[in-house]
Amino acid sequence: MLQRVKKIDGVIVIVLLMLMVISILSIYSVTHGRKDEGLHIQMMKWYGVGFLAFFGLSLFDYRLLVKYAHYIYILGVGILVVVSFAGKVKNGARGWLEVGGLSLQPAELFKLILILALAALLVRINKSELKFWGDVVPLSLVALLPFAVVIIQNDLGNALSYMVILVGLLWIGRIKWSHALIGLIIAGGSIFGFVYSYINYHEQMTHFLSETIGRKHFVARFDPWLVPELASSDDSYQTRNAKIAIASGGLGGEGYMKGGSVQSGKIPVLYTDAIFAQIAEEFGFMGSALLLLLFFILIHRMILIALECKERAGPFLIIGIVAMLLYQIFENIGAYIGLMPLTGITLPFISYGGTSIVINMASMGIAMSVLLYGQDVAEDLPTPVVHF
Repeated sequence: MLQRVKKIDGVIVIVLLMLMVISILSIYSVTHGRKDEGLHIQMMKWYGVGFLAFFGLSLFDYRLLVKYAHYIYILGVGILVVVSFAGKVKNGARGWLEVGGLSLQPAELFKLILILALAALLVRINKSELKFWGDVVPLSLVALLPFAVVIIQNDLGNALSYMVILVGLLWIGRIKWSHALIGLIIAGGSIFGFVYSYINYHEQMTHFLSETIGRKHFVARFDPWLVPELASSDDSYQTRNAKIAIASGGLGGEGYMKGGSVQSGKIPVLYTDAIFAQIAEEFGFMGSALLLLLFFILIHRMILIALECKERAGPFLIIGIVAMLLYQIFENIGAYIGLMPLTGITLPFISYGGTSIVINMASMGIAMSVLLYGQDVAEDLPTPVVHF
């Protein structure tokens, strides 16, 4: 065990500690003297739980998680279904469970479960190229089931993350170039068609989303992104003020706890998914670049772990986690600079949120487990007793 501990990647641990410090300082900056004051203390506690999950899973053989991934997947889908009926609604999405006074978001947890499930299937398939009907379709169905359940919950951000994870693992799983190209054309055409229709047939599209399928919440997210001139002042309030805060930060920022927009309370619940606005305004381009550099180092170290792994499941797990983090980073920051719709996705390791922090830290623990247990593995992963 001591030999395993010595192999833990110190760079990853240092980066996680730096992200923790940035998160706590940022949350304190936007909550001091307000009704939410003290959330930085709660964030410290969540990070404490997160580091326990990180070190615990680092020293836990990830191959056991892969071996029983099918059971974990079934349990996870069951929890998502329960949430659809008994979950608590927050920010327009029915995706929260109240357990012992704690508010948990199972859709966040399922991202990690989906990575495990898809990795287990890819290990079992073990082909030089994935066949469309025999491999790609079953793998896609494994992701589409929770996608549909979470869409019903009105949680677009987490639902889309499942598709990004699927794409990442299909790519590393050696999907055929022809199938990848067809998928890219279909996805690109669908996105272009939706954007074109939404802009040019706005009234019909908003009526369809609001009245026909009962997704008025989506209209409030798409309007400020695609047709800001038509968006209501309430719908565009957060993103508009966040853009102003980001732009006013300049090169070096306005100074810690001195941001004009973030300190005046113009951006609602700034400590959650809009926390990047505080970093950009108070620390400027340099602070934002430092944050992105830390993310880059974290992802780079994980890719190195995947490249050095001698066991088949490890690289799949790593790439799934990398896809998950890249999506969250791009979607979160992109939403506040006008590149993406606002979906409520948190900024990994920075935004306030217990479920998000613990799941992201647990993901890093699994990546570290691949480093500790995947380098000297010669035998194949044991075949699960029950298959998907």
